[in-house]
Amino acid sequence: MDATPPSQSHGGSSSKQEGSNTESLISDAVDSKLAALIQFLSSKYLTEEPSTMAEMKLVVTREYKEHFPVIFREATQSMQLVFGIDVKKVQPSSSFYILVPVLGLTYDGMESNAKGYPRTILLIIILGFIYLQGSSAREEAIWEALSEIGVCPGSDHIIFGEPRKFLTADLVQEQYLLCLEVPNSDPPQYNFLWGPRAHAETNEKEVLEFWGRLKATTLRAFPINDEEGSEDED
Repeated sequence: MDATPPSQSHGGSSSKQEGSNTESLISDAVDSKLAALIQFLSSKYLTEEPSTMAEMKLVVTREYKEHFPVIFREATQSMQLVFGIDVKKVQPSSSFYILVPVLGLTYDGMESNAKGYPRTILLIIILGFIYLQGSSAREEAIWEALSEIGVCPGSDHIIFGEPRKFLTADLVQEQYLLCLEVPNSDPPQYNFLWGPRAHAETNEKEVLEFWGRLKATTLRAFPINDEEGSEDED
């Protein structure tokens, strides 16, 4: 027989439910502040304006200041892993932060009218795939791999937009990729290799290390094992 009075038993259950509801409300509010901070950082990137920690704390508001370290960490990670943008201090002693493409890259794939989102991550994914294919990849192989993460020629991706021009024209024009026609192919087929700008701004090791960070997010469905490239490099 339960020795606990019915009223106390129900009361304990009610208290647990109230606590769970409170935690859920706090979590939802923190997620909302996280989204607001990401939006704020994105706007700063688009306008090429620096930001300060004080400004970012104002976005989160004083009410959630105890959650700010977690919100700030997750916001900066999202900027890196979704958009390929680093949030960096201008100087170690400075209170100003700037937003720049990751891995030392200097191109984000955005149109001149600054519409849409940075496509730095897509550039890194393409560079990594080419390297893991033996430093040269057929165009159709690239599209087949990218389709696994919802990036398809002729279709608008929510972040990357329509990718065909980005791969076959923009990245070639910007010298991140070399595009070589396969000899005697009919209809014409093309191989893509790293271009001189890619070699100048980053390297295979940095790209593969960044891939490791993407494996749980953007690349979770990508049909290739990056350990193959690491073994080859050794």
